[in-house]
Amino acid sequence: MPQFFKQNGYWTASVGKVFHSPKHEHGDKAWDVFQRFENDELPVVAKARKEFEAKHGSVEEGKNARKWKLLKKQVAAKLNAQTPPGHRPSGLTDEQHKDGKNARQVVNWLKDKSYGDKPFFISLGIQKPHVPFLAPDKYFDMYPREKITFHRDPPNLWETLPSRAISGRYKAFGFELGKENLPRRRKYMQAYHACVTFIDTQIGLVVSQLKEQGLWDNTVIIFTSDHGYHLGDHFLWGKVTLFDIGARVPFIVRVPGMTKAGSRSGAMVELIDVFPTFTELSGLTTPAHLQGKSLVPVLKNPERPGFKDFAYSVVRRGQALGYAIRNQQWRYGKWPDGEELYNLTNGSQEKNNLARNFDQKLRLNELRNLLKAKRTEAASKRKP
Repeated sequence: MPQFFKQNGYWTASVGKVFHSPKHEHGDKAWDVFQRFENDELPVVAKARKEFEAKHGSVEEGKNARKWKLLKKQVAAKLNAQTPPGHRPSGLTDEQHKDGKNARQVVNWLKDKSYGDKPFFISLGIQKPHVPFLAPDKYFDMYPREKITFHRDPPNLWETLPSRAISGRYKAFGFELGKENLPRRRKYMQAYHACVTFIDTQIGLVVSQLKEQGLWDNTVIIFTSDHGYHLGDHFLWGKVTLFDIGARVPFIVRVPGMTKAGSRSGAMVELIDVFPTFTELSGLTTPAHLQGKSLVPVLKNPERPGFKDFAYSVVRRGQALGYAIRNQQWRYGKWPDGEELYNLTNGSQEKNNLARNFDQKLRLNELRNLLKAKRTEAASKRKP
């Protein structure tokens, strides 16, 4: 997508986690400018480094480098670890976090008019609330643990669900399937919420700069993510599930003169729809190979029926795959060891699997056939 816009006369810029890692970055063919930042040195690490250097000398000299590397990892473990994920106040300011730097880089591009006389395509890759759940201390203060509430699932929940639907990431967070650990859950939830509010604040800087530069009324904005997240729901933690809470993403679109503040749509939307939406809004010819559909009809009329029949999701379990299709009322999931069927309109929160109910046999067969057809269609469009 950025390569397409660059080829069509746009100034393209990327900052932060846009493609998954630096080695996945598309480089100059996609971007006029691309940049990544790291967090500043954590205060606990800085303290340990100064003590180390007072005793041994510079951490960059000879044998010190190796010793310091090991010590630094130990000192930062409770904050920076992926397993178990860190979940504490960082001791850094907004500006010292990589996401704070990312947002401020976009602000600088807008302020300096780095795009010149070209239209711009800017991608701001915000990493949080990815693990480790680190944010400036003030955001933790906004979410007292004792005030955090959540739905508690029955211990026998997984007796009616396919075991392949389980993502084992909950173990890394220190939880057991079917068992609650309320103090631990509240600590992680507090940290997650702190991260979310932290990034909201950083995105607000970009919005303010668009307004200050007179760009607010002719800039299209799409805010989204690559997946949802379990915070103990279904006793799971993390991503890579077919449940709504794992597969759905935040999705906000603002098109000046087209979208209305506060409007919502129940249309089935997929991330593959972003590319053709941007091309139509930009007046460019949409590449023929794209599988998505432009969202412009929905943006003009959020209550428009029949945009898509369903959304399609796939996740991996080792060498096996799980598949799901979802419309406004139902979600059907298929795993190597079983099926799922949920009525999404009765408040069940995907906790009551109806796949074994005889009175849902016709519906189940209909959804099986729809999923089979979708898998065939997706396979036919896959590049050899």
